[in-house]
Amino acid sequence: MQIEQFVMAYRIDQDRIRAMLPDGFVSLRPVLRINTELRKPADSEDDYNEVYVEFNTPVEAYGRRGWLNIANWQSPADPVCFEREGKTVTIRAPFLMLSYTGVGIEGGCPAEKDNDGCFYNAAHGTIQPGERTTEFRPAKQITENKEFCDCSFAWRFHDGDAAGKSEGKTLPAFEAPVSRTYEKQALTAENAAAIPCEQVLGSYIVRFAR
Repeated sequence: MQIEQFVMAYRIDQDRIRAMLPDGFVSLRPVLRINTELRKPADSEDDYNEVYVEFNTPVEAYGRRGWLNIANWQSPADPVCFEREGKTVTIRAPFLMLSYTGVGIEGGCPAEKDNDGCFYNAAHGTIQPGERTTEFRPAKQITENKEFCDCSFAWRFHDGDAAGKSEGKTLPAFEAPVSRTYEKQALTAENAAAIPCEQVLGSYIVRFAR
């Protein structure tokens, strides 16, 4: 299968995401990440025909450091699609808009250096307070070069959801000390998307075969 993968991350109030994590999980950085894949059979000459979107946050749990999956969507079962215009790819859903434009500069992603894999829970897109996830998928190494992007995004579950655009550079995000305690919430895409974006930290495209 041929994959065209788009990754972007943005900084948030870490105390807000701490209040949503299930028991046993510790927030590593004040970050939310959207990971999108366009997929097609390896022998296809057509454009990509399947879209997959993940919404994640970096965590440590059960002796592993990686990403906790908040929700995921996949076409055609879910209403996600994409359009391509020149170097720009836009991913659309009723609840999300993402736009990436490659800038022709290659590099790596520092956040991947402590990534053991991704945690998933059994219920699609919902983790209630106190609920434990049930599956861990080890990270698969991608050796292909990454191309940095200009990026913009907007969640559209509700008015006022997080939105932002990149600033032409990749920025680090470090763990923030606890400064405020929020009421416990379920870890859902709607709740996480309501946390304001403080800054887009960077985005890239990588193309590879799986």
